[in-house]
Amino acid sequence: MFRVTIRGKFLGLGDAGRAAVLAAADTAYTEAGTFTHDQSVTAFTFRCQVPAGPDDGRDEAALGAMAALEAHGHPHEILQLAVTDMRDIKVHRRRRRM
Repeated sequence: MFRVTIRGKFLGLGDAGRAAVLAAADTAYTEAGTFTHDQSVTAFTFRCQVPAGPDDGRDEAALGAMAALEAHGHPHEILQLAVTDMRDIKVHRRRRRM
């Protein structure tokens, strides 16, 4: 599983687009993607979770997230993109003292 964060800005977002972005606002990573945005709804952060196949890498994850962003149909410009491979995350559990 990959988590991709895309920071960008909207280009000419109309009233219907603004309403759609406000409705899709959340901080969770989902396969469809969620938006957080500035107060004027011009700058955004798009969070997307992309399933990972055994041979998939960061490039495939980035392309998948950009496709999810494009599916929302809002004109935008990507300023920054970050990919985290969740397969690399190690969880260290604390030992319980007795």
